[in-house]
Amino acid sequence: MPETVLQPALEAPEKSRLSPRSILLWAVVALLGAVAWGVLALARGERISAVWLVVAALGSYAIAYRFYSRFLARRVLEPDDRRATPAERLEDGVDFHPTDKRVLLGHHFAAIAGAGPLVGPVLAAQMGYLPGTLWIVAGVIFAGAVQDMVVLFLSMRRDGTSLGQMARDEIGRAGGAAALVAVFAIMIILLGVLALVVVNALAHSPWGTFSVAMTIPIALFMGFWLHRIRPGRVVETSFIGVALLLLAIVGGSWVQNSSLASAFTLSPTTLVFCLVGYGFVASVLPVWMLLAPRDYLSTFMKIGTIALLAVGVVVAAPVLRADAVSDFATSGAGPVFAGSLFPFLFITIACGALSGFHALVSSGTTPKLIRKESQVRLIGYGAMLMESFVAIMALIAAATLEPGLYYAMNAPAGLLGTTVESASHAVAGLGFTITPDQLTQAAQAVEEQSLIARSGGAPTLAVGMSEIFSGVFGGTAMKAFWYHFAIMFEALFILTTVDAGTRVGRFMLQDMLGNVWKPLGRVNWKPGIWLCSGLVVAAWGYFLHSGATDPLGGINQLFPLFGIANQLLAAIALTVCTTVLVKSGKLRWAWVTGVPLAWVVAITFTAGWQKIFSADPRVGFFAQRARYADGIDAGRVLAPARTPADMHTVVTNSTVDGVLIALFLLLVAVVIVNAGIVCVRAVRAPGRLPAAEAPYVESRLDVPERAGEGLVGVRP
Repeated sequence: MPETVLQPALEAPEKSRLSPRSILLWAVVALLGAVAWGVLALARGERISAVWLVVAALGSYAIAYRFYSRFLARRVLEPDDRRATPAERLEDGVDFHPTDKRVLLGHHFAAIAGAGPLVGPVLAAQMGYLPGTLWIVAGVIFAGAVQDMVVLFLSMRRDGTSLGQMARDEIGRAGGAAALVAVFAIMIILLGVLALVVVNALAHSPWGTFSVAMTIPIALFMGFWLHRIRPGRVVETSFIGVALLLLAIVGGSWVQNSSLASAFTLSPTTLVFCLVGYGFVASVLPVWMLLAPRDYLSTFMKIGTIALLAVGVVVAAPVLRADAVSDFATSGAGPVFAGSLFPFLFITIACGALSGFHALVSSGTTPKLIRKESQVRLIGYGAMLMESFVAIMALIAAATLEPGLYYAMNAPAGLLGTTVESASHAVAGLGFTITPDQLTQAAQAVEEQSLIARSGGAPTLAVGMSEIFSGVFGGTAMKAFWYHFAIMFEALFILTTVDAGTRVGRFMLQDMLGNVWKPLGRVNWKPGIWLCSGLVVAAWGYFLHSGATDPLGGINQLFPLFGIANQLLAAIALTVCTTVLVKSGKLRWAWVTGVPLAWVVAITFTAGWQKIFSADPRVGFFAQRARYADGIDAGRVLAPARTPADMHTVVTNSTVDGVLIALFLLLVAVVIVNAGIVCVRAVRAPGRLPAAEAPYVESRLDVPERAGEGLVGVRP
């Protein structure tokens, strides 16, 4: 029989009952959220304020965190603050270190919040604001935040083991091997894509490069101040760091207009080598010295900017100019990206709703730093809700733009042409209106030569943010400032994902190689740290360098795999979570991760099937290959190719992408089938199947936190 751990707050169930005041408060929150959702759902043909979107999202997040995440903690996971975490038991000053929950929340949020919540919703605005809003909010509450929280808890209970290794330990050799290969290959693609976004944002931008570069020495100072000079002074360190960060941002504007601008005006190739070097250093240095404080510092910038954007929306109350549901949602013939709402909306919007990359962080750096088990609720579930709000604000920024300008920026160059006249004509063909003069004025307002065909989402978000900010702070004269500020903000947002992702990749590679030679699996063995860090940065650095020098090569070749590959990671993560819950005797709660798993499998496998077998060359990889092969035979050059050699490159790229997506689908199918077999065995077995959970060790850190935060516990 298990021995229940005595706790100082056994009366928590009584204390956790809502008081009349709390009932009234939550009733008001629910009513406001319901009214906002009603306005969004029922409005047709008229313009509505973006404020309703903010209210609907924030009300839903508040209720989800207070009630659903509490249920997950108390009933499903049962964290125990009397149990020592890996950060306490395995502290080594490099990767394992008990970290203040405020700093760790900042690190975790900064690590998971990359390009996805900024870019995905902007691109998905093509289908209207309502489908994206529903997926972002419902997806994060019932899928994304659940995945992050459960993976974090399971990894923490297994000494911070990576997702791939957890799959091998809990599912078996076949499924585990498939998971290890798939997870690592997908992770390299994701890191390469994220790094390319940073390179594109910072190239030839002295302001952005200076401000982002200065966060490194500031973070080092904060790390030493908090760890060696003034231990535990988190608030004091935060004020110093934020003040220095603001100086760096202002200084970047000054540098851009000074003689120092040339020193910080870097080419894409130079930035690639800088990123590779930084990624290696961030991976091998002690986590308290650079990675955690830098991510914590970046969080102030990220949250501060998004909060300011929310204030701007509330004050300026811009209207949503995009349709609630556009014609492109059903036709699948959108100019921004091809494919119908199901499944491609749920592939395009990943981070902010559900992202497999988060599972890598939740089983990478964060479980090695968490101080108490009950903090998984705040850090795992709470940080993901924060990221989801970022996605909502990005969607608002895109949906409040004039549709004509939105499509002039995001439609492909082959459709728009190179002049404002050709772009205006092409947009009119899509059913929207924007004059050549309006396109010229929009570019001049943000001090850009042209906004035509600035696809990828990032420039559109920057323009949308500048519109909202300038409507409240500074007027039209400040549009250019806010635009360039937004570009720098996006680069900072994404870079923190690259450095944390590299460290996670090192952990994953060490876990994989440790199955072959045990010393490499020890995360505190320095030769293994240096070797695996070098291999990881060399892998994504190679694809990044090729992509920075060749618009059709390197990571550009693999970019079309980004969305589906990321969601396939989520499928693997949710499969592992569901399997562990069943093996742990919690079959009654397996639906918590099982339902999101069924959904993500449906969307990823449907999208993958279409990418392989669709006859539409805009959707299917092999159909695209056939189209360009026919073009080669006919002696024609088709966009985006510019030369016959480019035509051959497109054929190669389409073939590689089609084969890789088929391989990834096969590997994930092996993982799911193997996990299903394990689950059936677990249900039929008279006792529990053996699990890889670390032995119970009594914690000596602090006093247990309140049971109301999820502190329940059973000692094996």
